[in-house]
Order: sequence, then C-alpha cells, then structure tokens
Amino acid sequence: MKVLEIKSLNTYYGESHILRDIDLTVNSGEMVCLIGRNGVGKTTLLKSLIGLLKPKKGEINFNGNSLIRKEPHQRAKSGMAYVPQGREIIPYLTVEENLLIGLEALPGGLIKNNKIDNIVFELFPILKDFLNRKGGDLSGGQQQQLAIARALLGKPKLLLLDEPTEGIQPNIVLDIENAIKTIIKEKNISVLLVEQHLHFVRQANKYYVMQRGGIVASGSTSELSQDVIDKFLSV
Repeated sequence: MKVLEIKSLNTYYGESHILRDIDLTVNSGEMVCLIGRNGVGKTTLLKSLIGLLKPKKGEINFNGNSLIRKEPHQRAKSGMAYVPQGREIIPYLTVEENLLIGLEALPGGLIKNNKIDNIVFELFPILKDFLNRKGGDLSGGQQQQLAIARALLGKPKLLLLDEPTEGIQPNIVLDIENAIKTIIKEKNISVLLVEQHLHFVRQANKYYVMQRGGIVASGSTSELSQDVIDKFLSV
C-alpha cells in the first residue's frame, strides 16, 4: 500500500527552480532514503511535503488524499511528522515540555492528551532521566533523540527525517538507527530519510538519488553500487 506518492513535483525559491518533476513513492512500513550531495534539493523536498514550502505544480498524495492545498498543521494532524535538520527543539523548555508539544498533533491536541507514551522512553531511555532538564542543556545527540521522540508522540504514519545523524557521536547514531528500525517494525510507521551516513542508508528498503533538483537514480539499497555512491555522494 502506498503511504506517500509524489508526482511531477516542482518547487521554487523565488525565481529559482529547485525541485524539478520529482516522482517518489513510500510504501506502508517502508524506509526510503533520499541521498545526494549538499544543495541538490533534499531538504526542499521534505519542506514541500510538510507544507513549509508551496510547490508550483505537481501532486502530493498521502494515504490516498491530496495534501497539496493543506497547511503544515493539517498535514501533521493527518499523520505526517517532520524532524528538521538542526532538530529545532525549544531550548528553554524542559525535555518533558518539549515532548508534550508533540501531543498537539493528536486529535484534541494537548487539551485532550497529556500523557507521554512510554514507547519514547523505551526507544530513548536517557530522556526519562532528563525530563526536568532544559532542552538546550542536552548534547546534540540527546537533542536529536528528543526531536524524534517528540515527533513520534503524534503517532504519525509517515516520519520525515532530515540528516538525523549529522554531527552525532557513533554510539548515539546506532541508538537512532535501532529506534527507527523498531518503530517501523512494531508501529508500522513509514520513514522518508535524508541521510549521508552510508551504514544508515543501507538500512533502508530503497533509495532515491537527487542531483540538481531531480531524481537521477533509484532502486533497492541492497543493490546500491559503489559506482552510484562515487558518482552522486563522494565529494
């Protein structure tokens, strides 16, 4: 079953044509990785999906419904969650307060939901120990775990992750990889991931390569060749 289907998506920054006729599909319970060098349009694609940027033409279908005219909060409530590059946790709020924000995506928002699902503490145990600590006092890796946990509390059907392992120590990278694999398997959450870390890339079911705003290659990650990596990823 297709969770996300993108057809001929074109997005501009002012007069600059960034995304060019993007076609991409994510199926239920699948992890898809979007790869390519910096500046090719990967983040622009994620922002177009969540509604932070408005495509000029094309289709975004999510669980069979068009999202193209929906606002970001409507997309979040429909089951799409976005963890941006840089995490964007709120530094002066505690870990617990940051997590509670994630409940706004649920029906009734915080008015009807005030309990943090224990699944996030099973995935990221350190967060339970740091509930009263300010978000800004966490390490980069801990902030990334917090950002992913906050997104998961909205019970999404699709999780958009932008460079979740960037600048993070190797042991936490593995924790994040394992958490993502767990939620896919146990919660049937689909994942669209922008990533440069090849070990993580190869955990995905399939990949799409972007170059100059378009998709130039795709396939199963089990068949991701060194030639493709050298051509589209290596500096």
